[in-house]
Amino acid sequence: MQANLGNIFKNLEGSIVKGNKWYSTKTRGGGEVDSAAQSLSNKGFLRSHKPYAPSENVAEKIKNICLSLQLSNEPKYKLENLNEKFRFLDLCFKDFKHSVPNSKVHELETIGKIYVYQCSSGDVIRFYKTPVNTTVPYDALKQVKLPENLHIQYDYLRFHSETDTKFNGQTAFPKSSTLVTGLKYRGKYEGYEAKRSWP
Repeated sequence: MQANLGNIFKNLEGSIVKGNKWYSTKTRGGGEVDSAAQSLSNKGFLRSHKPYAPSENVAEKIKNICLSLQLSNEPKYKLENLNEKFRFLDLCFKDFKHSVPNSKVHELETIGKIYVYQCSSGDVIRFYKTPVNTTVPYDALKQVKLPENLHIQYDYLRFHSETDTKFNGQTAFPKSSTLVTGLKYRGKYEGYEAKRSWP
């Protein structure tokens, strides 16, 4: 009997009672967070970033910024002072016309080496030498040379009675309207409102 009570109390050590329910105080594995992060990284092309193509002299520009702020341009120099880091990244933004996203500011810890393959992930030089491509994979297909037997229709074909030449304005769905509801495509595609007879 005492052995059973001892096991019960061992199991309840990491639990809290709220009402009639027991809640564990132990942290769960990060599987849910990891899967959410993986999902976000897969959808990365949907984020609104500006495209960025790095210039050839990124390392020289960053060294000049370090000199103007009287910072050490040593590759392993740590940007620990927040005011110093802000002024440095602000000048980098003005010079490169490419800002550091809020989610990456804490990762940029050092100035970095001249060559990208020698840089660690937290180096400013590596960040500014990394191009940002905002092309959606579907749009990237337009630049790919396709085989002769494959054709991709890039733009939608929408029926409109005034512009239809194939069927002389006759539609297969005479009482159905074609509405363009998205703000992005309202200027690109014209909607069609079907004439309806009452009831």
